[in-house]
Order: sequence, then C-alpha cells, then structure tokens
Amino acid sequence: MKRSTAGLASLLLGINFGASAASPTVPEPLPEESISVERLKPADGNRLYVNDPTFGHMVDGRMYVIDGRSGRFLGMIGTGFAALSTVSPDGKNIYLAATYYPRLSRGARADVVEIHDTQTLELKGEIDIPARKAQGVSYRGMLTTSADGRFLYVQNATPATSVTVIDLPAKKVVGEVQTPGCWAVYPWSAGYRFSTVCGDGTLLTVNFDEAGQNSTRNRSAKFFDPDSDPIYTHAEAQGDARYFVSYNGNVYGVRLEGDAPKFEAAWSMLDARDKKANWRPGGLQISALHKASSTLFVNMHDKGAEGSHKNPSKEVWALDLLTKKRTARILSNHAVSIIASQGADPLLYQLNLEKALIDVRRIAPGYPKVREIKGVGETAMFMEVK
Repeated sequence: MKRSTAGLASLLLGINFGASAASPTVPEPLPEESISVERLKPADGNRLYVNDPTFGHMVDGRMYVIDGRSGRFLGMIGTGFAALSTVSPDGKNIYLAATYYPRLSRGARADVVEIHDTQTLELKGEIDIPARKAQGVSYRGMLTTSADGRFLYVQNATPATSVTVIDLPAKKVVGEVQTPGCWAVYPWSAGYRFSTVCGDGTLLTVNFDEAGQNSTRNRSAKFFDPDSDPIYTHAEAQGDARYFVSYNGNVYGVRLEGDAPKFEAAWSMLDARDKKANWRPGGLQISALHKASSTLFVNMHDKGAEGSHKNPSKEVWALDLLTKKRTARILSNHAVSIIASQGADPLLYQLNLEKALIDVRRIAPGYPKVREIKGVGETAMFMEVK
C-alpha cells in the first residue's frame, strides 16, 4: 500500500492529526552555575612541579602540578615555548620565563616572566623582559631567585651569555649582567650576589647593591679541569655549600661564603671495580640532596663513554657527604631526573622521560618503593618539590 506524502510527513513529525494536540511539557529550568577557582590544599613538602617542554609541539609547553605523596594530578599551567621555571623560596609563587610568538612559530618574539599562584595556579602578574632568554630546557640555575626571594635571575643566551635581573616586588627589570663564557646562576645565602660557572674551570662572582645594580665582580682560581673532568651545571645546595658532580663521577664542593668562594678537595664516587665497569653519572636532573641526612643521590649508568652523560640511569647511588662513602645502590626506572623531598617522611622521585613515569621511594633503609605515578606529560624532564 502506498503512503501519501502527507501521511509520511505526519509519521516523521510524530503528529496525530486524528486527535487534539497535547500541551508540550516544559522542562524545569537548570540551576544557574557559577564559575570559581578551587584552591589547592596547602603543600606538604611533596608537591611536584614538573616541567614538560612538549618536544613534539614546543610552542605549547606545560607544567604539571602533582601531589607526590598520593600521586594525584592537581592541575596544569601552559608555559609557552621553552619556558624556564622555578618556585619562590616561600612556595607561594611559580615563576616562568617564557617565549611567545604571534604566529606560534614565527613573528615578533616576546619574552615574559609570568607569576602564578601556587594555590590556584592563576596568573598573578607578568613582567616583560628582553628577548634574550636562553631558548633551552629548564636546567637548574637557568632561572632562580636571590636567597630572600626579592630578585629573579634569568639566564640569557644570544649566544653571548648574560643574566637579566628582575626586582620582583617592583615587577620590573633593573639590570643585565654580562657573563661571557659563564653559565647558570648560583645565588649566595648572604647578600645580593651570585656565582656562575665559566668554561675555563673558574667561578665568576657578581655582587649587587640594594637596587639590584652590579657593583663588583671577581673571578676565582680554577677549581676543575673542563677538558679532563667537566662538571654538570646542575648543583645541589645545602646552606652555603654547593655540590657539583663531574662526568667522570667526582664530587666538587664549593662554599659560597665570606669574601670569595672556597673550594673543597674533589673526591670520587667510584671504587676500582666501578671504574673498571665504567660507571658514570648521566641524565638531565642528575642529582638530588636529602639535607637532614646529608645524602647525595646521583643517577648512574655502567658502560659509560664519551657522550653518555645524558643517558638514563641504571641505578641511583646514595652517598654520604660527610664520610664521602656510598651507602646504597638503588634500582632505577631508567630515570633521567631525580629529586628528593625533605621533612618527616621524605621521598625520592625518579622520572622516566620515555615512559612518562615517576617512581616514588621512601628515603629510609632499603628505599622501599611507594608507588608509580603514570602518564606524566609527553616529554617531562625536570621536577621541583615544595
């Protein structure tokens, strides 16, 4: 039987022409929603700030905020292109030195320092800086504050090296210090001064006045040989002491106190058997320090050779800085970066870049594994813990 066009239309529209149309049912109005920003719980010393330059699309970097103790993801901040990052000494602010282009990968370059609240992750302020910021991943010392948190130091490379000095309370750039042939910034605990490692094996120390202006600079004697035993610029700090690890597994202690840096005798982490197996440090964030126990943790791999200084670790070695002895060999998850929290129940975090995985271990006898934190970004590389 053929259906008429009108009949088909009535069927499709669900209209009954043979009966009176029922009154449409009007749904109850939806409740009004209000937009708000949730505040994070106060950090307990195990909040991780993980820097991910997202190598597959570097104009869109990320910082992930994670509760390291529970493994819970807390939030994310966009960091633009090749952002350098650090957290203020009081733990209240995240500082990002980022680069932006109006056409993502081209156009007039703009460099800025962003200030984010650590409790809401909201942007609190922005400071324009010269477009000379180092376009590299966020190694420690590339962006750091003075000990009291007043000044922010930004590593520049054009490729000539210099440091931009920012007065954070005033939210303005107050100077730029030329540091030819020197790299990374190590603030002193007392006064407004920082040191930087130079390619000839010396330290350059720069002093500032209260306005952040460069007043004097001094060059130290040579304390390592860059040709036979180069050091990583990643340094661990404990009070006035800084500890540098070399490519060959030596530890160089420097005290940033008094009128000029003081250098301790270098010592080796390796015994004869270790040297025979060519154990060497490797990775990106290659060491961590637990201050209460004076334990230095170092990423280590065997069969080391020229060019293996960024290899993931096979083990993490625990070393007593007081006795200069190894106290433990901890199985690694092939981490490139490690960091240690402090406090009553400290934890050691091991970041595997390739698997986007963080292993969490207690800093206690045997270093028992607590958990894994999976799915940490795309190319996450560096961590800070507060």
